[in-house]
Amino acid sequence: MLKAAIVLLLLATLVSLFSGLFFLVKDEGKTSRVVNALTVRVTLTALTVALIAWGFYSGQLVSQVTW
Repeated sequence: MLKAAIVLLLLATLVSLFSGLFFLVKDEGKTSRVVNALTVRVTLTALTVALIAWGFYSGQLVSQVTW
């Protein structure tokens, strides 16, 4: 369940990234939709990092690296 939430947040971050690009090209700086998209993207990224940290702390995510 945690991995699905992380993947969902990453996909939402990508959607926000491309919507910000679309707004940047379409609006030409006349509206604040680019800033709103950036705010959403930063919030989603912070949530993703927090979920990953919580997953490692709780033991639901483990590293399989042998080094």
